[in-house]
Amino acid sequence: MLNYSVAELRVNTIMTGKKIFALTLLAGTIMASSCVSKKDLESCQADLRNCQTENKSLTSDYMNVKEQLAAAQARVSRLTEQLAQQKQAYAALQGSLDKSLANTSANNINISKLVDQINESNQYIRHLVEVKSKSDSLNMVLTNNLTRSLSKEELKEVDVQVLKGVVYISLADNMLYKSGSYEINERAEETLSKIAKIIMDYKDYDVLIEGNTDNVPINTTAASMKNIRNNWDLSALRASSVVQYLQDHFGVAPKRLTAGGRGEYNPIASNDTELGRQRNRRTQIIITPKLDQFMDLIDKAPEGE
Repeated sequence: MLNYSVAELRVNTIMTGKKIFALTLLAGTIMASSCVSKKDLESCQADLRNCQTENKSLTSDYMNVKEQLAAAQARVSRLTEQLAQQKQAYAALQGSLDKSLANTSANNINISKLVDQINESNQYIRHLVEVKSKSDSLNMVLTNNLTRSLSKEELKEVDVQVLKGVVYISLADNMLYKSGSYEINERAEETLSKIAKIIMDYKDYDVLIEGNTDNVPINTTAASMKNIRNNWDLSALRASSVVQYLQDHFGVAPKRLTAGGRGEYNPIASNDTELGRQRNRRTQIIITPKLDQFMDLIDKAPEGE
């Protein structure tokens, strides 16, 4: 619009200039010829003045429009630059949005995986709780069966407990061994037969026999203690005697049996009193789930429901 107006003004200005030039030339010719009346000369001069005034006005308008055009072009240049900057800003924002959407998608995937892992863990925990509950129930049945089979006299010297899923049968040394010896006495046969029956009924369990003593040094000069150096030896030999007795007399599979000696270093009472030392002189029969089955349970991956 502005370009057209400037061109139009430029044409009008040129045409007016030509008209002025023609009128000036005409006036000069008239004055030179002196053949024209004064009235015609004045008329021609008036037209010349009008043309000069019009030319001046058109020239002023042309300059104003030219200035406006320059200002408009400068504004267009600034707007073009701002538009380019806005496009760059938009591209940067679009890139950030795309990256954010990609991160959100990745986070959603990670959250989904985490939820799946939590569900699997919860399922595994439920499985372990069920197994533990079943194991506790079996241990309770085992304990009840054993205690019901023991006489009142035997119960005075046999202590049966379930601790952390393991059955502990603690027997006093005077009901198992000959005095000052590691050999099994005749009195022990009836009690060990009842324990052997329980062991045979629960074939998925292993059996650990542990010998324990008080802190009184043994009499190495006694004939029954020949080749026994200390309480370590005595506790291990007593545990071994029980293991072999269960195997030889009641047919307990030897691969299920383990013998161990704890010496005087696993007391359950103070050795400062006779009663305390008597409690510490004991043999423990520990009935536990088989280790390989336990490890299989720990390693077992939870399955989907």
